[in-house]
Amino acid sequence: MSAEILINIAPRETRAALLEGGVLQEVFVERASRRGLVGNVYKGRITRVLPGMQAAFVELGLARTAFLHVNDIVSEGAQFDAQHVAAAGTSGGPSGLPSAVRDEVVDIRRLVNQGDDIVVQVVKDPMGAKGARLTTFISLPSRYLVFMPRGRGIGISAKIEDEAERQRLRDTMQQIVGDTHPGGYIVRTAAEGIDEKLLANDLEYLERLWRHVRERSLRAAVGELVHEDLPLALRVLRDELGRGVERVLVDDEPELARLQQFVRDFTPAHAPRLEWHAGPRPIFDLHGVEEEINRALERKVSLKSGGYLVIDQTESMTTIDVNTGGFVGHRNLEDTIFRTNLEAAVAIARQLRLRNLGGIIIIDFIDMVDEAHREQVLAALRQSLAGDHAQTQVAPISPLGLVEMTRKRTRESLEHLLCENCPTCEGRGSIRSVETVCQDIFREILRQARQFDSRELLVLAHQDVVECLLGDESPVLAELESDIGRPIRLQAEALYEVDRYDVVLA
Repeated sequence: MSAEILINIAPRETRAALLEGGVLQEVFVERASRRGLVGNVYKGRITRVLPGMQAAFVELGLARTAFLHVNDIVSEGAQFDAQHVAAAGTSGGPSGLPSAVRDEVVDIRRLVNQGDDIVVQVVKDPMGAKGARLTTFISLPSRYLVFMPRGRGIGISAKIEDEAERQRLRDTMQQIVGDTHPGGYIVRTAAEGIDEKLLANDLEYLERLWRHVRERSLRAAVGELVHEDLPLALRVLRDELGRGVERVLVDDEPELARLQQFVRDFTPAHAPRLEWHAGPRPIFDLHGVEEEINRALERKVSLKSGGYLVIDQTESMTTIDVNTGGFVGHRNLEDTIFRTNLEAAVAIARQLRLRNLGGIIIIDFIDMVDEAHREQVLAALRQSLAGDHAQTQVAPISPLGLVEMTRKRTRESLEHLLCENCPTCEGRGSIRSVETVCQDIFREILRQARQFDSRELLVLAHQDVVECLLGDESPVLAELESDIGRPIRLQAEALYEVDRYDVVLA
């Protein structure tokens, strides 16, 4: 399927959109105030070792201390097997590297101590209340390769499926690397079909980069950034340009010039694909991306059939509920449910990429009686997820009719990146009703009247609450005035939220 990339440049924000067949699939956002940290290499210091968790906290000079697990700490002789990493489908750089595989359990206190200085790489951005996740197994990606200084062997991306091409790339890399070359290499998906010279150029670039990182880490102070990954626009070109992308539209001339130079240096054959968007309409508006982003921040996702999804993202997991809505079908109930679930499976796979939802995901498809229908829906979900660059695992349908799956999470979701908790409900997703607030006010009036003497009580509240007190709740208010023996005055406050009120002595 043909694809194109749109790059929108603003003074303090860069956005990139990946469209496949004209449909938005992924959105990348990078702001100057909070650039992603994945791939960055830091000089850190161990601030605390937790033997019970087999982990340590590392100070990097960030807002929160970062987390380092024992399996991500280099020990004497520990190495990654490049073939194992590539077979796991994790050829995209540091965010895709699994924990090291050890022959035996190693006590973290044998590897690090409080106060130790350590060179680490970020594999997961800070998310919510959690600090960044780190590794000491540094990996450096280029256009076609990932170099692992502590690795060994040559791995080929699992997404290169042609066996003859896999063997050609392995043989070519073996000739370039030789038998005594240190480190391990993964050949990335973008390398499919390229010649030996381009691979050799990439390898030489990565060797120079590693020497620079190693030398700078020796001189760096604690908390200093040793190596920073490419900015968003260059990263998107590096990672996505070889995946069937036919055109890259950029709405900023200086940025276009920088991207063109990058492409000329690494993939000159792709240079003609970069174009300047000079039209009067904003690039994201012209292609409907802005509207799609706004829809991706809503809970409800409408399906073409009339059905819909409800997506709820929590700290521990994401739940997706499938509903028939207005879809009544043309044959029978089972057929209606089956068709809705099939459409939902495709829509869910797209929403996971678009919203960048990760971690544990629970999908509640509409209950199906026919076992064959269940299998077809599950197969449709897995097939739709095949194009997802993030690693996914889908379990069979549970006895309760739920589908449990995981999607590798390395950066914040679109909602967490673009939104913040509602100041009224503080992220709960709901506020106390007007009736509930009225009852709270009655209790507070009694509390104040019993504790303090006053001529009258003044209630400050939202306009809707005041109207309810003067309307449906007026008999209760009159009875309360009689019980406490003093008048109660009401005053609407324009700046109060519905669930905010004050009872003041007057």
